Amino acid sequence: MNKTIFITGASSGLGKLTAIHFAKMGWNVAATMRTPDKETELTKYSNIKIFKLDVTNVQQVRTAVEQAIAAFSRIDVVVNNAGMGTYGALELADEEDIDWQFAVNVRGPINVIRAFLPHYRANGGGMFINISSMMGVTTAVPTGSLYNMSKFALEGLIEGLYYELKPLNIELRLVEQDGSSGNNFVNNVIWNTNEDIKDYDAITAKVKRMFENMDSSRLEDPQNIVDEIEALATGASQQFRTLVGQSSKNLVALRNSVPIEEYLEKVMANFK
Repeated sequence: MNKTIFITGASSGLGKLTAIHFAKMGWNVAATMRTPDKETELTKYSNIKIFKLDVTNVQQVRTAVEQAIAAFSRIDVVVNNAGMGTYGALELADEEDIDWQFAVNVRGPINVIRAFLPHYRANGGGMFINISSMMGVTTAVPTGSLYNMSKFALEGLIEGLYYELKPLNIELRLVEQDGSSGNNFVNNVIWNTNEDIKDYDAITAKVKRMFENMDSSRLEDPQNIVDEIEALATGASQQFRTLVGQSSKNLVALRNSVPIEEYLEKVMANFK
């Protein structure tokens, strides 16, 4: 029997690339997205079924999970990929954007995991692969506190779950990706702004310039991330945490080699 993978945020970027990759491998794919009526590429694959899913909507998550299980009988791997990014000074953030950052990047995976646990328990096991970020294991960019918060929370959630799910043969994995090409992250960032407060303008402008002038050749090929997801899903890799991208590895190595005070000053020096 072919294995089945369930992917959130499959309408674009890494999620769509992962769906196509596993479909070509012969897996069944449950590809989920908020607006499935707009999808045209994934519909070309006979072993991909598309389901409507907003990960922040608990009832919609439950419905999509039920529909996917009904369609494929068994789900073997779940990829929590859906995510969003909020940048800008915390003081300037709208209340709705603060809640949205947490709702998508943290509560979303919680909703999906909780919906799948009865299925995994009944099957005697399963796997959750959670797409995190290097920003979940270290800090590297001013004005990214909310995004950092959400990814740090995801890391803690998944690590904490290990102890209760490992005895049930339910595997947990984290993928800390670097910036990658093809995901349009910069254009999708929600920036916190307030025209009446100028104190954060200088540091925000430096971060925006960094994003705008980012050398695309330094961005990770998203296929490398997909290959790591494949290795985890197939058992070729048993790593709990997989850090993808040389710049991420260098940054984390620096973070682990010096006191936190020194690390923070080194990062801050890049934006003075």
